[in-house]
Amino acid sequence: MPEAYAVMIEANKRILGLELYDVQILGAIVLFYGSVAEMKTGEGKTLTATLSMYLRGLQGTGNFLITTNEYLAGRDAEEVGKVYRWLGLSVAVGVKKYEFDKEIDKKVVYSSDIVYTTHSVLGFDYLLDNLSVEKEKQYISKFNFVIIDELDSILLDMAQTPLIISGAPKVQSNLHIITDVFIKSLAFDIDYEISEDKKSVWFLEEGIRKAQDYFGITEILGESFKELYRHLVLSLKANYIFKNKRDYVMM
Repeated sequence: MPEAYAVMIEANKRILGLELYDVQILGAIVLFYGSVAEMKTGEGKTLTATLSMYLRGLQGTGNFLITTNEYLAGRDAEEVGKVYRWLGLSVAVGVKKYEFDKEIDKKVVYSSDIVYTTHSVLGFDYLLDNLSVEKEKQYISKFNFVIIDELDSILLDMAQTPLIISGAPKVQSNLHIITDVFIKSLAFDIDYEISEDKKSVWFLEEGIRKAQDYFGITEILGESFKELYRHLVLSLKANYIFKNKRDYVMM
């Protein structure tokens, strides 16, 4: 460890012109052994992570730095990627920074020594890998080492939203289209309400009444219409709670 950390400290100084402080080196030691390092804003988490990532990267592929959003993943990889490459390691970004960016080659990404990505993209790629029956469509070879930025947010807050990949239903339905049109016509605080933490949403009495009028039924909460009501709840969440690229991805 001392030799590898010394190399990375010197590389950061030569390539980026940045010198690490003692608190950053101590944080990197803590991270290497799989413990939680709490650092305040401005203490330099990006550089702190480079020491552990470099040492683990020397062992080969399967090293991930997971962030909460695409911007941070792209920014950090771009900022310190040149240092890793100067030292002979391959670095990749597992997410698109902008919608109009070209599609990512997952085989190239996951064969890199170090990968910067988000929790949701890595989670979905892992699920897709396990669903694939063809070896050539399985990209994640192993997990050697992982650093999670904003640990409390990812493992506590965002973990409350499951990552779900659904297959095609046996009977095709256009309920999701119809319910989406209806949900978009509703008004906040009149027809539905959202919790303070923005993680739950539910119909108000007026929203239930409008739904029954819209679909021409009298008891939408009854057993006969449970599939319709399920679609309405899902559409309500999709429109006002879930965010594309954060809670789900379009395939």
